[in-house]
Amino acid sequence: MLAIMDRVLPLVSYVSYQSLDAALPLTVCAQFRVPAGKTGRIPAVVIAHGSAGVDSRGSFYAEALNDAGIATLEIDMWAARGWFGGITGRPNGVPETLPDAYGALKFLAEQSRIDPQRIGILGFSWGGVVAMLSATKPYTSRFNGGTLKFAAHVANYPVCWIYNRVPEYAFNEFTGAPVLMQTGELDAYDMPGIGAQLVGSLPAETQLFISHKMYSQVTHAWDRLEPAITVTDPFSHLGQGGQVEFVPNPEAALESRSTAVAFFQKTF
Repeated sequence: MLAIMDRVLPLVSYVSYQSLDAALPLTVCAQFRVPAGKTGRIPAVVIAHGSAGVDSRGSFYAEALNDAGIATLEIDMWAARGWFGGITGRPNGVPETLPDAYGALKFLAEQSRIDPQRIGILGFSWGGVVAMLSATKPYTSRFNGGTLKFAAHVANYPVCWIYNRVPEYAFNEFTGAPVLMQTGELDAYDMPGIGAQLVGSLPAETQLFISHKMYSQVTHAWDRLEPAITVTDPFSHLGQGGQVEFVPNPEAALESRSTAVAFFQKTF
């Protein structure tokens, strides 16, 4: 109780906004958290969940970002579609949910307390892929007419094997905003080192703003601080499909959260 009382809690609102898919207009719900006691326009981060939907990861990072003076908008891409997550309750591909992320960017840019030039995005797994693809010019130009772009991108375990191999997952033609990828050595979606290989395959000038950090001996979703689970996903094991373990690692979770917050602070 004392730890909570010692903190200045953020102002929390539950809001909705329009996804930017003209063919499938959706209303997306979100939790909007604004640090209390701040004056002037402040930075913000969109938080995009993984395939399981909204869980402990979003609030875990939102709390630290709010303590650092950064507002957060944690979006629920599944509820807008009447789904509950898992492999049978999600879209066919991540690009279908990019309009939700850009709609969140537009919503934040229109808020009087938010600096539209300092809006980042943080995503986990599925949301991590959203964070990666939203760093490219083709998708940014498709939504908002390219007038708005994210200022920084953090992607936790974003299924690295898929980029530049599968249609609609091109990771090139960048907006120039900094990108941080955080991956786990024991992630069954990929192979050890594949994140570093992806960054290493990019032009030298691109590697100046795209970085990668791998955590040893941790699985996919190491920062999901809930009981360990095993899921079956057709995207795992380099697209061959199979079982994936989600094992929480509190030490790595605290480190990856601190790294993400520091990255946004430096960028903003």
